[in-house]
Amino acid sequence: MIFRLIFGCALILAGCTQQVSVTAPAVSNLGIELMRLKEGQQPPQSEGTCWAKDTTPAVIETTTEQLVVTDEQRDALGKVTSPATYQTKTHQRLLQDHEEVWFRAPCPQDMTVNFVATLQRALKARGLYIAPVTGMMDATTSEAVRQFQADRGLDSPELSLSAAKELGIIATDVSKI
Repeated sequence: MIFRLIFGCALILAGCTQQVSVTAPAVSNLGIELMRLKEGQQPPQSEGTCWAKDTTPAVIETTTEQLVVTDEQRDALGKVTSPATYQTKTHQRLLQDHEEVWFRAPCPQDMTVNFVATLQRALKARGLYIAPVTGMMDATTSEAVRQFQADRGLDSPELSLSAAKELGIIATDVSKI
């Protein structure tokens, strides 16, 4: 009897459950917010807006090849009497020049110990930061920031404002949604 009662309750409860589908938030493209300026130029300055700069290194392709200068010499029996000589020739080709990119970033006065600790916790929740939460913007934190942003088109250890918003550590302007 008790078994029937428990089984009946389980069936009733099973009928009451609702299937909820949860989808992961979309990954933003931080690359579209990059400002590319000529060397020495800076983005427009306005009150409460801070910028960070990152320099992408040049990409150079180096090709090395061995060229035969003189062929080997063999006698009538096929024994090598004089080995071949070679010359190494190296070519370099610039695939991409270095580039400075600017992007909006949290202002320095906002990068408090509490803010950085919150950043570290947000990165830790995503599996990108495994060190203890210290509130210090150290090399480990910067690398975790770079990893988070690289998948989004910004390969920089400097935290962008958009990444901070996506991490949920800076409020999003709801009037623009």
